Amino acid sequence: MSISNTTIVSAPGKVLVAGGYLVLDPAFSGLVIATDARFYTLIRPSNHTQASSTAPYKITVRSPQFENATWNYNTTIHDKDVLVTASEDDESKNTFVELALIYSLAILGHLIPTEKIAQKLENGLEIVVAGNNDFYSQRNELEARGLKLNTESLQQIPLFASTHTTLKEVHKTGLGSSAALITSFVSALFIHFDDAFSTQQQQENSNNSKELLHNVAQFVHCLAQGKVGSGFDVSSAVWGSHTYRRFSPEVLQKVMNHDAKNNIPSLLKVLDPKQTSWDNVVCPFRLAPGLHLMLADIDAGSHTPTLVSNVLKWHKNKPEEANELWASLGAANDNVVELLSTLDQAAKVNPEEYDAAIQWAGTVPAVVWKNGSSSSESTAVIQLLIEIHAEFSAVREYLREMSRLSDVPVEPEEQTRLLDACLAVPGVLMAGVPGAGGFDAIFCIVLSEKSRKEVERVWSDFKEMSVGPLLCKESAEGGLLVVLGQHDDSKPAADHSAIVQRLAQL
Repeated sequence: MSISNTTIVSAPGKVLVAGGYLVLDPAFSGLVIATDARFYTLIRPSNHTQASSTAPYKITVRSPQFENATWNYNTTIHDKDVLVTASEDDESKNTFVELALIYSLAILGHLIPTEKIAQKLENGLEIVVAGNNDFYSQRNELEARGLKLNTESLQQIPLFASTHTTLKEVHKTGLGSSAALITSFVSALFIHFDDAFSTQQQQENSNNSKELLHNVAQFVHCLAQGKVGSGFDVSSAVWGSHTYRRFSPEVLQKVMNHDAKNNIPSLLKVLDPKQTSWDNVVCPFRLAPGLHLMLADIDAGSHTPTLVSNVLKWHKNKPEEANELWASLGAANDNVVELLSTLDQAAKVNPEEYDAAIQWAGTVPAVVWKNGSSSSESTAVIQLLIEIHAEFSAVREYLREMSRLSDVPVEPEEQTRLLDACLAVPGVLMAGVPGAGGFDAIFCIVLSEKSRKEVERVWSDFKEMSVGPLLCKESAEGGLLVVLGQHDDSKPAADHSAIVQRLAQL
């Protein structure tokens, strides 16, 4: 199938390694790592023809991984107003997609000539959205194929596999699918209609463009969820791995209503970075060489909004107790980030010494690191590893204290036993519950391939809960990525040919 006049944009999933709950408060920051599990939006012309010059333009959005997941929209243009209405004949609704389409096109109508929008819409548009398999539990698919729950089996499942269920019923793995969807969808629309918004372009306004895409995605995501969240998931989808300090909720509060589309100039005063500066703080981050992120989905599950609501209720009822704990937890989180950054710097200063230390530490459990290796040259790096391990252990202690004081299972006892078993494996630096915690997932940071395999064996043998590995790791591509642009000579981004081909076939 031809890929001419096709736009494909992807955005990564995320893991909040440190800063759960605290990231809701602008006084604290969190460490969010972008994953190489990505959400993709493909936009191409369809073969719809207008019945007349006054008839609406047709847009069809499909999510082929789900049942009953085709949504149709009519679009009309009057002066600068681009109006989108959902078809009443669809079997289901998708609030996230609908709001992203309504607001993206409405905003574009005030930023670029509407003749340009009409030209792109004249044959209609087909939009395909698809997420990496890791965004959704593959347990049923593995069972249907008679395969065991391990990474080797997961690698046999085709890219963008069917979930065999509806979007409403699917079991998600907590990688932030809605934020990655919204970010890739909004960005793909902006770039498809005007490639000046492409984040890949080496222009002075490219940062402004990226900030605009971030702000619009944050707004749409909050509107779809019905509340102004912390925004770390959308931020990671745009910027990749970083430490994040949230924007003030008041920034969006005044436009958090569905009438905002009726006054786009006022909305742009809030969303356009040329008109308003948001106060979120993004500091780029990467895991040091030799540190590998592992993720697992727990088939027990927690309702994150309930966990958050109950922790915030405790914080409101016992502010003195909660503030004291949060201050200690926030300081420990910051220490972990600083130590990880120092470790990354150490790798640049003396790569050989660093590599030797990582290689040795990957062969013994963390509790043995303090005894030192036979090479005295690696002492400084090993000391850093010891401090990171100890500081993240302190983070976990504070989370367990929060569990006890709030009566909310942030790190449940079953998860504690699982994480402790992981940490006993040689070469495991950190293990914890990401984000709001609960029974949803765990992460580990390991120092060797042998450590990874041994941790997976621990997961497989664990009897108290069903622990399923995910294939994703830290993203090497950062955040938002234009996989295929609109230029006539455009080719897929490096190593994405298979993904482009698969998306075009969906």
